[in-house]
Amino acid sequence: MALNPALYQQNGVTISTTEYSLTNNSTTIATQTTSAIVSIWIDLANMAAGDEYEVALREKVTSTSTQRRIVLGNPSGAQSEPFVSAGYQVGHGWDVTLTKKLGTDRAISWTIRAVT
Repeated sequence: MALNPALYQQNGVTISTTEYSLTNNSTTIATQTTSAIVSIWIDLANMAAGDEYEVALREKVTSTSTQRRIVLGNPSGAQSEPFVSAGYQVGHGWDVTLTKKLGTDRAISWTIRAVT
């Protein structure tokens, strides 16, 4: 097993009200099949009072099932610390998404770190 500190990463992407795939770097939801334990690191330093975002993990229970959303967090207001998730086991058809719920579109940077 090896740590990949940047399985997926991007800098300064403006996130709006359309659910945004952090693995695809687009609004097209992915179904990644890389088996891994992933942790999501998101720099939300550009958020301000009145902003709220939603971080979600999508995954299938089995390879033939439907991808479902699990909300991991709803950061709101100014953020001085990054959003960091616990490790999640994935591999059947997964994605990590970010959506603006309230406030202003902001430039966001992230990495999805993995043990594979």
